[in-house]
Amino acid sequence: MTTKHLTLAAAVATFAWTAHSASASEELAQGSGCMACHSVDAKVVGPGFTEIAEKYRGQDGAADELVMKVTNGGSGNWGQIPMPPNAHLSSEDIQAMVDWILAM
Repeated sequence: MTTKHLTLAAAVATFAWTAHSASASEELAQGSGCMACHSVDAKVVGPGFTEIAEKYRGQDGAADELVMKVTNGGSGNWGQIPMPPNAHLSSEDIQAMVDWILAM
């Protein structure tokens, strides 16, 4: 196998893993109740995930900040309606969803 073939195989594997990871994270968001207040690309009660990604894009510590907000809840960042805490979710699931959102 040539270097060109190995590079192509690695790229395909990375794309497949990323697509699977994104799909799994979207399923986590749907199964955890997030979609009751959020959608991918439009405001429902809270902002759409793409709007969140745009707001935090390029900010140092954004993922850690969002993990804390999802875990503990909060208000005032997107209006006066509070987001309830989501401590019932594992930290791994919250991190996966935050990473998925920030990758949008």
